[in-house]
Amino acid sequence: MKILLATFWAIPHVGGVWKYMTQIQQRLEAMGHQVDLMGTSMDDAGFCIYNRNRAISKDKLRPFLNIKLAADYAPELHSHPLIRFYEENRYMMELSAAYMGLKEYDIIHTQDIFSSRALSRVKPAHVPLITQVHGSVSGELHNHFRLHPHLGIEENSPAWRYCKSIEYYGATAGDVTITSTQWQKNELVYDFGIPEHRITVFQYGLDTTDFWYRAQAGTTLQRPPGKKVIIFPARLSFVKGVDVLISALGMLKYMRNDWECWIVGDGDKREELERQVNGLGLQGLVHFLGVRHDIPALLLQSDIFVHSCIQDNQPFSVMEAQHAGLPACVSNAGGLPEMVEHGFTGLVSPVRDPVTLAQHLELLLRNDQLRLQLGRNAAAWAAEHWSMELMLDRLMNLYTYVMNH
Repeated sequence: MKILLATFWAIPHVGGVWKYMTQIQQRLEAMGHQVDLMGTSMDDAGFCIYNRNRAISKDKLRPFLNIKLAADYAPELHSHPLIRFYEENRYMMELSAAYMGLKEYDIIHTQDIFSSRALSRVKPAHVPLITQVHGSVSGELHNHFRLHPHLGIEENSPAWRYCKSIEYYGATAGDVTITSTQWQKNELVYDFGIPEHRITVFQYGLDTTDFWYRAQAGTTLQRPPGKKVIIFPARLSFVKGVDVLISALGMLKYMRNDWECWIVGDGDKREELERQVNGLGLQGLVHFLGVRHDIPALLLQSDIFVHSCIQDNQPFSVMEAQHAGLPACVSNAGGLPEMVEHGFTGLVSPVRDPVTLAQHLELLLRNDQLRLQLGRNAAAWAAEHWSMELMLDRLMNLYTYVMNH
C-alpha cells in the first residue's frame, strides 16, 4: 500500500504526534509499504511532504485566498484573527495537497482535525481517509481563552463557537475516527456530538527496541549523590501544568530536601517558570535541562516521574516512564487515569492541585518500598499494554476495512 500520514502541525517536531507518525512509518515501511509524511514546514513557510522533499510556499498560495476569501465574500472568516488564521492555513493545506496530488495513495491517515477537514475536501472519492484525534484542540484553546481574558473571547463568541465547530467537522471528515482513550471518545460523543459508531478506540504502542537502545546509550548527566531524582519531561507550556509541579516542589522543600527535580524540555513558558522557581527559593533543587535526546537514559537515572498536566490524552512520556520502571505522579486530566492506576502503578491527583501532588511526592520519597513496588507494577503494566505490534495489527485491520467498504 501507499499511505499518506498527514498533520496540520509543523514537522519534524519533538511532540507526541510526530513520534507517533515516525514510529508508524518505520514499522509499515519495514513491512513493505510506502509511507509519506505531510505537514507544515518547520519555518512555517509552506506545506511539505517531508520525506519526499516536496513543498509549496504559502506566499504562492496566499494571493488566491486573498481574492476568494476577501471580507466581502467571507465576512465570518474575518470576524476574529483566530478564525482567520486557522481557516486561511487550512485552505492553504487544501491547495497544497491538491497541487502535490493525492490520487496515488491507497490510504490517507490524518493526525488532527484541521488536516482531516482539509484533505477530505480535495482527496479523490476512491481514497479512504482515517481521522486520528490525539487530543482536543478546542479544549486547549478554550483553556487558553480562560487563562487570557484580555483576548476577549467568551463563550458563545464567534471564535469560541468556531473551535467547537471545527472539532466536529474535523472529527467527522473521515470514513472512521480513531482515538486512543475512552475519555477522548466520550468527549467526542458527548461534547461534540460525534456519532459513537464512527469512533474506534485502541491504545498507542511504543517502539521498545528504540527506547531501550537509547536508554542503554547512556547520558552525561548523573544523578546527585544521596538524593532521589524527580523527572518531568514535557513541553514548557500552560497545558502541561509545569507550574503546578513547581508549586508542589515549593511545599516539598519544607518537608524534606533529599531530592532534585529535572525539568526536561523547552517552550514559551520557560522564563516564567524559571522566575517561579527563583521566587520559591528552589535554585539548586530544580534544574531546567532544555531539549534533550537522551530522555530514556535520564529516566533510568530517575526515581519518580511526574506529569501534572491540565489536559492530555495518552502521552508517550508516561509510557516511557513506565517501561523504565518509574512510579508516576499524574493529574486526573484526560486519559491519564486510564494509564495510571492510583496506588498500583502510580499516584493520581486532581488537576491543578499542588498540595496533593506535594503529598504524593513526599510519600514516595519517604517510602522506598512503596516507590519501588509501584515502579515494578508500572513496568509490568507497560509490557502488557503498550505493544507496538498490537497497535499495528489493529491499524492494518482498520486500513483493510476502510479500503473494502
